[in-house]
Formats: sequence, C-alpha cells, structure tokens
Amino acid sequence: MDHPVTSGTLFKAVIVPHRSLSPRGLRTVIGVICLLCGLTVLRFWFIGAWPVIGFSVIEIGLAIFLLWLNARRARATEFIVLTYAALRIVRTDRTGQRRDLALPIAWLNVVLEETAGRVPNLVLAAHGVREEVAAALGEAEKRDFAATLRVALDQLRNPRFDNPQLRASSDL
Repeated sequence: MDHPVTSGTLFKAVIVPHRSLSPRGLRTVIGVICLLCGLTVLRFWFIGAWPVIGFSVIEIGLAIFLLWLNARRARATEFIVLTYAALRIVRTDRTGQRRDLALPIAWLNVVLEETAGRVPNLVLAAHGVREEVAAALGEAEKRDFAATLRVALDQLRNPRFDNPQLRASSDL
C-alpha cells in the first residue's frame, strides 16, 4: 500500500488546442461560404462564363474540407500529471488513439528551446529522453506552463517539512 505522502498528485494540466468556432458556428461559416460562392456562380452563369462553376465547386469543397480538418484536430488533448513516482504524459490524438509516456523525475528538466521569430518549444528532458509537450499553446502560455511545472518539480525535489514539535521548541 502506498503511503499517502508519496502517492499524491503534485501537478495536473490538460492542454487542448484553442478553436474559436463551435460546431454551430462552423456550420454557419460553411453555409455563408456556400451562399456567397453560389451567388458568384449565379452571376458568372448569367454573363455566360459557365466554366467558373467547376472552379467554384472545387473552391467550396476545399474550404469545407479544411474547416472540417481544423475542427477535427480540436479533439486532440494532452494530459500531464506529476506524481512522486513519475511525470506522465497522456496524449489523445484527433482519432481517439491514446499514447501514454512516463518520464522519471529524478533528472527531469524543463527546457524552453528558443528559435528566433517562432514560438519556443517546451521540451521535457530526462536521462536521454526528450519529449516536446504543450505544442498547442502560444508563447505566453508556454512560458507560464514551464514556470509552473518548474515550481512543482522544485517542490517535489526540495520538500518543506513542518514539524509542529520543532516549531514549538523554537518559540521558547
């Protein structure tokens, strides 16, 4: 049986890609695109430029496909849990496939890899293993996440013990 002090969770984070459109909003955008392209097709039909219809159908199909692909990628999640035993990363991709990875915490480092003009990569490095996490976050969110995870690792490695008996004797 695990001791309660060494079996708890120190840090949890769920990372999901930001998507500004709800499913209803997505349907509305697709409807507006279809309506506007339909009006364009109708206009060109009336002036005798009927070959434009084929290009408009391709355009509408491509726009709908890309919007659908973007919405489908919003299903991906990343769950990061720091316990006294390990740091676990559970990833679920857009199709629902789960991948679980556990990193040892003894030598775990949180590294922000800076590249000029780009959002930094957040990498967890431990004993020859390098794993990028939080790829869906923006720069400010990544920096906050890295700082919070570093604090949690620091608290794990340098615990503060509060013994009431020692505290009472120092007051004398």
